[in-house]
Amino acid sequence: MFSNYLIGLREGLEASLVVCILIAYLVKTGNKDKLTPLWLGVGLAAALSLAFGAGLEFGTQELTFKAQEAIGGSLSIISVGLVTWMVFWMKRTARNMKSELQGKLDAALAMGTGALVTTAFLAVGREGLETSLFVWRSVHAAGNGAGPLIGVLLGIGSSIVLGWLFYRGALTINLSKFFTWTGAMLVVVAAGVLAYGVHDLQEADFLPGLANKAFDISETIAPDSWYGTLLKGTFNFQPDPTVLQAVVWALYLVPVLALFLVGSPARRSKPEPKPEPSNS
Repeated sequence: MFSNYLIGLREGLEASLVVCILIAYLVKTGNKDKLTPLWLGVGLAAALSLAFGAGLEFGTQELTFKAQEAIGGSLSIISVGLVTWMVFWMKRTARNMKSELQGKLDAALAMGTGALVTTAFLAVGREGLETSLFVWRSVHAAGNGAGPLIGVLLGIGSSIVLGWLFYRGALTINLSKFFTWTGAMLVVVAAGVLAYGVHDLQEADFLPGLANKAFDISETIAPDSWYGTLLKGTFNFQPDPTVLQAVVWALYLVPVLALFLVGSPARRSKPEPKPEPSNS
């Protein structure tokens, strides 16, 4: 549940900050009348993300077991790739996100209402689609039950509250540090999702070695125990991974986490300037 809360919090906060910056800039520049098309773009992006998630969930239910595993495993790898790109991208651009968004918004205001709707839609939609895909795979990797989904919803709810506090000027935080440390934790979660995806592809007979176990500590850490459930829900831990799963997990986690943390701006950056408070 914690890993899914983290996903919802981090991804949701990115989207919340984008909306916060756009709204604050419109208010500051005397364009309050443009808030309606902005919210329209945000609403369309949210609707697209929900529809995408629903399509993933319900569109695969009628398939055969092997087809479900093949699609699930492939989407796991794609989602890990997207999340990896996202955490590195945010690490580089967190400082300049505000100025970049304001520049796009100036161009959209000059072009008209349709361009403003499109700008808001694209700015939020990318985050929403990435979140839908990664959440879907992470929830399935964590197992059945409402816990993973509740974790995601709590994380998104927390991100909305934090975004509102940023907008009102009631909260300040070093965003470079926040996105660095949450990004590092997401890399760990992504490694588990990747290993889970490899297992899916092995069950679909796309990859060999399903019977070749790297180790089996199921008797020590029972999957149905509270600590086994906690480890699975937090890190997608599996007590009996295949050799291929363990190798892929290590080959992803060690170099990606090292590259992400080396030279991280979290150790030397100044506090991120907060969005301008609302005049309303």
